[in-house]
Amino acid sequence: MDSFWIEITRAFALLLVLEGIVPFLYPKGWRQLLQGISTSNDSAVRITGLVTMVAGVFLLYLL
Repeated sequence: MDSFWIEITRAFALLLVLEGIVPFLYPKGWRQLLQGISTSNDSAVRITGLVTMVAGVFLLYLL
């Protein structure tokens, strides 16, 4: 069971690294993206979240 939590922690750490790449490299574009998302309606944001989750599950399945 300990290895499970180690893997979850590693996955979370990798997520943080990946999430930080765009704001680090392109802060202006990232800010504009966030402004665009904040003006989007809820259904568009939910659909984007759903597509992202399905893509993640599919990639996990392939691995």
